[in-house]
Amino acid sequence: MKQKYFIDSHKGATFFFILAMIAIYHRWDNVAALVYLAMHGAYGFLWLLKSRNFGDTQWEQPCDIADGAKIWGALSMYWIAPWLICSRDIRPSAVWIGICVFAYAFGVFYHFAADMQKTYWMRLNRGHLLTEGLWSKLRNPNYFGELLIYAGFSSLAMHPLPLLALAIFVTLVWLPNMRRKDASLSRYPEFAAYRAQSKLFIPWLF
Repeated sequence: MKQKYFIDSHKGATFFFILAMIAIYHRWDNVAALVYLAMHGAYGFLWLLKSRNFGDTQWEQPCDIADGAKIWGALSMYWIAPWLICSRDIRPSAVWIGICVFAYAFGVFYHFAADMQKTYWMRLNRGHLLTEGLWSKLRNPNYFGELLIYAGFSSLAMHPLPLLALAIFVTLVWLPNMRRKDASLSRYPEFAAYRAQSKLFIPWLF
């Protein structure tokens, strides 16, 4: 088995988990809960399409049931936000919901467009460093997109716990992956110049 099987199954299950939370707590009139269902549920299905058509090769690594259970457990931290929204009947203002959707929309573009660009660049320009398009000024635009996506989800709950879960993922999973990738790309002679003119993760900041 591969890591992607556990990741993909969790992404696909997200819509149904959120729907179950709405049904259990009878939150059919809670706009935030329904918006969350649309946002995170759609993201999960989009991830499945991405995995099938231009998935990340790092998730092709072998994985046994025990490690797969750990992946499911870790990813389930992202389900804290919909549980909070439904169990506490959280109802943010329309303005706040709009801000969250705005961040989500930008995140979807960055994440999926960057991954597609990387996939086809590697197929057509193997052996050459990707420094064009979304990757010209940012070495990990796909992770930046994910940050915006999950920040949009988490902020709908108006509670620090989902943001803490996101921070844990960024610190323990995302940043180490980025550092490892930088170390791997350092084999290209032009990487030093690329690194000097680009940011690791967040435009203009970091």
